[in-house]
Amino acid sequence: MPLAMSRSCVLALAASALVAQAPLTYPPTRKADVVDNYFGTKVADPYRWLEDDRSAETAAWVASENQVTQAYLAGIPERKAIEARMTRLWNYEKFGAPSKHGKHYVYSYNTGLQNQAVIYLTERLEHKGRVLFDPNALSKDGTVALGGMRFSEDGTFVAYSLSKGGSDVSTWKVRNVATGVDLPDAFPAGRMGVNSWAKDGSGFYYTDYPKVEAGKALTAVYKNQKLFFHKLGDPVEKDAVVYKRPDQPDWGFGAQVTDDGHWLVISQHQGTERKNRVFLKNLRQTGSPVVPLFDKYDGSYSIIGNDGDTFYVHTDAGAPRHRIVAVELKDPSPKAWRDIIPEGKGRDVLAEVDLFGDTFAVTWKVDALNVVKLYDLKGRLLKEIKPEGLGNLSGFNGRRQDAETFYAFTSYNQPPTLYRYDLKTGTSSVFRQPKVDIKPTEFEVKEVFYPSKDGTKVPMFLAYKKGLKLDGTNPTLLYAYGGFNIALSPGYSPVSQVWMEMGGVYAVACLRGGSEYGKDWWEAGKREKKQNVFDDFIAAAEWLIKEKYTSTPRLAIHGGSNGGLLVGACMTQRPDLFGATLPAVGVMDMLRYHTFTIGWMWKSDYMSSDTAEGFANLIKYSPLHNLKPGVKYPPTLVTTGDHDDRVVPAHSHKFIATLQADQAGPAPVLTRIETNAGHGAGKPTAKQIAERADQWAFLVKNLHMKLPTGFAH
Repeated sequence: MPLAMSRSCVLALAASALVAQAPLTYPPTRKADVVDNYFGTKVADPYRWLEDDRSAETAAWVASENQVTQAYLAGIPERKAIEARMTRLWNYEKFGAPSKHGKHYVYSYNTGLQNQAVIYLTERLEHKGRVLFDPNALSKDGTVALGGMRFSEDGTFVAYSLSKGGSDVSTWKVRNVATGVDLPDAFPAGRMGVNSWAKDGSGFYYTDYPKVEAGKALTAVYKNQKLFFHKLGDPVEKDAVVYKRPDQPDWGFGAQVTDDGHWLVISQHQGTERKNRVFLKNLRQTGSPVVPLFDKYDGSYSIIGNDGDTFYVHTDAGAPRHRIVAVELKDPSPKAWRDIIPEGKGRDVLAEVDLFGDTFAVTWKVDALNVVKLYDLKGRLLKEIKPEGLGNLSGFNGRRQDAETFYAFTSYNQPPTLYRYDLKTGTSSVFRQPKVDIKPTEFEVKEVFYPSKDGTKVPMFLAYKKGLKLDGTNPTLLYAYGGFNIALSPGYSPVSQVWMEMGGVYAVACLRGGSEYGKDWWEAGKREKKQNVFDDFIAAAEWLIKEKYTSTPRLAIHGGSNGGLLVGACMTQRPDLFGATLPAVGVMDMLRYHTFTIGWMWKSDYMSSDTAEGFANLIKYSPLHNLKPGVKYPPTLVTTGDHDDRVVPAHSHKFIATLQADQAGPAPVLTRIETNAGHGAGKPTAKQIAERADQWAFLVKNLHMKLPTGFAH
């Protein structure tokens, strides 16, 4: 059969199958007469009542929506096979890179399907050691998760946090590492964060917001953060405020004690803006003031380390692709800075740097791929760590006195292999290599570049089973994020492996708004320029169709959080382009996002409706406000968590309620609301597998996929 005829037959079958789907009956959603006036423009918000996530009416609505969705998903016969295969692939040993604290190495380990990773410590790397934390013992359903851990300098104590249901609200405690017994020191639940211990282990510095009334976590707005010091054994009420700025309620802080114990470095941030101020406090002088080091708020400044009064700083000030400079306290002005490692050439970005063993481990990002080079303190190149293929190198963390570090390599067809690097010998050795049922040579991984609407060249990674025919019939899942200066790199997941085994193409586009090409790339996708991000994503979809990887009935898009906004915006702008959409925990109401929890912090990337300029920009693409009655939207499965206190579930609730009311075609538009779950971090393994199996099953039905013979066996 000629290729053109084969493709047209497939498309015709897809179209007829879509028509055959009977329209679903969705739960009725009450509309209220709520209207806001934005600078003379009236905007209705009939589902405002869904913002009250703790009301009985909202709970009943959630239950009704889940009932419809669960019945739909249960009727997809392939779902059980997908979940079975995903479970088998997920069931492999997962090791985290060790870190050294005192005489102990600390690492995470999961036997395979444990809901939460267990934290071990050992004095010798060849020994498994003993358990320090096992969050699985704290709840039957695995929803209690370990968050941050901060060890004292000698490893005697560890401050740690626990959260439940994926919430960003956590409780901090302190444990004696040798005995495994918690100290009496405990802190009320909140958005507290432990930053750094005093060198003598007497206590630690932490940040916290004013406490929020119980049950108000999803409606409270967090501001007026302060930096405290807690002395072990003291009641929290006695903790001293080290730094606060009541005149600047939007300021947040981070703190670290330098390796020599001389300075407390306080970094001030404002929302998610990648700029900061830096202040210093002399810890060798009792009662010393907090004084500014970098106070112009004109770039990002990260203190890597210091030798006396010489500070090593990673910055994008005067260098949009970043550089490392030496700054002397006697004259910290930019004219006196000394370049140690200059800004990269072309589009290379000095993305990350760590200092261990008097060596800078620098991660260069080259066309969205990581290359790691080691330099001495004068900036002389010592060694390059080369990846074993097209994939991602990460890690290289350590302390100034360490003579070793650990790093990982991974790709879409290669689970992460951990390596130990010995600084004395300059050699790498395999430390941990998981055994996974995958043959890398059976999959193709490559990077391509495509033009966006304005001609900008955008990188995209593709992964699929070898032997793929470019005939426009391949089911394809396009994923992206595009925001907050966050870069995407290749990485293994049993979820994407299942997709490829099902015959799918997995595509990851590195859109503007990320950090793949430095500060300019990020700024080209934020605020007034946010539409560039959507244009990049739409162009990726069009390129995949043009190059015959897929076609509209076979093309799905997926993204979470800011990526959920991306999917929501693109499906409203181009409902004709996609065969299915999977927006997850998305920011869908761009006019009110800043009124919930920490949403106000995102103004630096999004702008806000508090200003006429912000409103005029946001109303153009806000997913909730660009849905229109009478439009045939693609099959859509919205996912969220009922305890998400970062991107509150109201975003997804209001969006799906509007979408169900506006949908003109027969395509299903459903929501899957996970109970006792948050934004994603700490989600139990069992819940992760169930959710992703539901998503893949939804795509199988709506992209009209047929699972390969022998799949899941």
